[in-house]
Amino acid sequence: MSTTLHQRLARGDSVLMVNPNHVSPTLCEKLVRSGADSVFIDCEHGLASFEDIHHMAKAARYGGGWGIVRPQNQERSTITRCLNAGADGVMVPLIHTAEIARQVVHTFRYACPDDHATRLLVGMVESVEAVRNLDEILAVDGIDVFFVGPGDLSQSMGYSPAVGAGKRRPQPVLDLVDQTLQRIRAAGKIAGTLVVRQDVQHLVSVGAQLLYYHADPFVNEGVAVMRQLSSVPSAAAVT
Repeated sequence: MSTTLHQRLARGDSVLMVNPNHVSPTLCEKLVRSGADSVFIDCEHGLASFEDIHHMAKAARYGGGWGIVRPQNQERSTITRCLNAGADGVMVPLIHTAEIARQVVHTFRYACPDDHATRLLVGMVESVEAVRNLDEILAVDGIDVFFVGPGDLSQSMGYSPAVGAGKRRPQPVLDLVDQTLQRIRAAGKIAGTLVVRQDVQHLVSVGAQLLYYHADPFVNEGVAVMRQLSSVPSAAAVT
């Protein structure tokens, strides 16, 4: 790997982080060889164990990328085990206040005191409370990326966190995501968020650099295209 994630983000590059949605080292390697910069290993909502983290992050590095883990909580032992298992960084959920942010930074640096500068620490801004406290959170030193999580943010605003196929989130949520990304960038910090194909260019334009996407849509879209193409009657069937 000629450049690190820190270097790429510092020079303003967009970084694509894809969730394989499956516990599969092979898929992790394939995703980064196909162009993803990093894979996202989800222990908060996914099924990955600490052993899975070890193998999936290692496979991502073998393919030329990185493995970023979302731990299931902010506990010191959990974050430490994720990093010790081989994660190249952690994306910590539920950073509602500056005090939580400081505690997470302390835990992160305690977990890898000799090489924390080479690992990525991502803090998730995903509640109305976090947005209200954003200026104080952004002032905490040590968090590399501030990630706006639209699903939990939607729920904290009174909306469903889920979005149906072909649907969009309620406009107040979309507006708050945009405003939060812009505030992060205006503070001189690096921002990230969940993207889908139809809004990725817009989100980049308002400041998102760390772009999070799921692998399943690639599969679904590819299968749908092949089914559509194969539905054309063959010459042999034409009478």
